Amino acid sequence: QVQLVESGGGEVQAGGSLRLSCVASGRTFNRYGLGWFRRAPGKDREFVAAVSWSDGDTYYADSVKGRFTISKDNADNTVYLQMNSLKPEDTSVYYCAAAPLYAPRLGPAWLKYGMDYWGKGTLVTVSS
Repeated sequence: QVQLVESGGGEVQAGGSLRLSCVASGRTFNRYGLGWFRRAPGKDREFVAAVSWSDGDTYYADSVKGRFTISKDNADNTVYLQMNSLKPEDTSVYYCAAAPLYAPRLGPAWLKYGMDYWGKGTLVTVSS
């Protein structure tokens, strides 16, 4: 059974940092991308960042470029999201997800067919 388990959420003041973790288990993720999405109260879920499990290629939403960094540790089957310079509008439940790579490089095509697997989410609250 595939599981994606997020941790690391919490409350932080604007300008602060948090690091989220997602431990993946239950299958090998070669030729998969693993990523983060978020859903703010009253809003639709949106893509944040993704990383290719095999070669570390990354892809970011414009809203987080330069502030968030996605990385992976294959030995620990863990994907991280380092979030710096947090803003109140970053307040959301953050979800880890996985889907096959549909192109040689991560990009919009990765989002096209939906995710195969989802975690249950971790709440990040940024206070002003």
